[in-house]
Amino acid sequence: SVLNTQPKPNGPIFASLAFTVMRLTKPTLFTNMPVTCEDRDLPGDLFGRLMKEDPSTIKGAEALMLGEMLTLPQNFGNIFLGETFSSYISVHNDSTQEVKDILVKADLQTSSQRLNLSASNNTVTELKPESCIDDVIHHEVKEIGTHILVCAVSYTTQAGEKLYFRKFFKFQVLKPLDVKTKFYNAETDEVFLEAQIQNITTSPMFMEKVSLEPSMMYNVTELNTVETGDEGTSTFGKMSYLQPMDTRQYLYCLKPKSEFAEKAGVIKGVTVIGKLDIVWKTNLGEKGRLQTSQLQRMAPGYGDVRLSLEMIPDTVNLEEPFDITCKITNCSERTMDLVLEMCNTRSIHWCGVSGRQLGKVSPSASLSLPLKLLSSVQGLQSISGLRLTDTFLKRTYEYDDIAQVCVVCPYMSRES
Repeated sequence: SVLNTQPKPNGPIFASLAFTVMRLTKPTLFTNMPVTCEDRDLPGDLFGRLMKEDPSTIKGAEALMLGEMLTLPQNFGNIFLGETFSSYISVHNDSTQEVKDILVKADLQTSSQRLNLSASNNTVTELKPESCIDDVIHHEVKEIGTHILVCAVSYTTQAGEKLYFRKFFKFQVLKPLDVKTKFYNAETDEVFLEAQIQNITTSPMFMEKVSLEPSMMYNVTELNTVETGDEGTSTFGKMSYLQPMDTRQYLYCLKPKSEFAEKAGVIKGVTVIGKLDIVWKTNLGEKGRLQTSQLQRMAPGYGDVRLSLEMIPDTVNLEEPFDITCKITNCSERTMDLVLEMCNTRSIHWCGVSGRQLGKVSPSASLSLPLKLLSSVQGLQSISGLRLTDTFLKRTYEYDDIAQVCVVCPYMSRES
């Protein structure tokens, strides 16, 4: 875009400056449309000879659409959130007169702020005829929506008159990725995060890095690799490309740090998990980066008393006793005096004394409780029927469907 100051009518000719602003982007690979035919067709080998003489084709592979040449950008193109916006600004003295005290400013106006992108705010003492002032600005785009690049030039003519003009360049910043998250709270204090990332641009992306930066209370383990020998292999293969409108799922496991693991009340109320850091590259290595805001989960409602399983077998025999280990945690702010009751169900039968005293449990404290039971029905059975009563408040807490166990008959052969 070029803007020239106009001379005043009926007066002397004033110096004029030309203002040019161009966006800097990397070129694209040139593509052509190969036309071929069989040798017995009327053109014969004419198309083949023409493609071999075409300088844009690859020698020995003329039928490929991709050529060896590069194409300069033909339009402004799209700008996506997380990419770096670069622009070339040039002020040229088109007149025959020298101008003085030239100041070039470049600001970027977004919906929330105005940023100064000029590399230097110092004035240039003089600009001779046919000379120019060049500047390249860079900015990592961190907001979507309308952006306005405001370029302004002020200078002084030889007659001592101060002139000023500016130009506005409006462009839209688009969202490149659609990120959705799901949280799963395990029976233990572990939290599993599933992140679904979709490429909503029109070109493929190379996913260079997708990592989770956990909050201060958690350690994170990435579950996106398969261990093969001494090193892990990505579940997405060696070439981590994401095609347009394709979606990829990433899985992470967060465990409380040792200093917080025993503080049931603290872990219970933690909702901030961390944030995702996503780095990708597009055509010819143009890099983009996004960081999500702090991801938050719904805090699990454990109530005053939490019952979880520390040990349970996957498969047990029909009508044979098996052992499980429960962990009881006091999540309240008061001491509890607990009594355990075990109620049989249609398939699950508890072994031991029901109604026994467990003693006093302090706030945030826990105790391990080994139990024995058996199942009278085959198949996948739910363990239910545990009751905890706080003798202080006469309040009973019921725990059903704690876990599931597969019950098999040991007397039946696999063939039957």
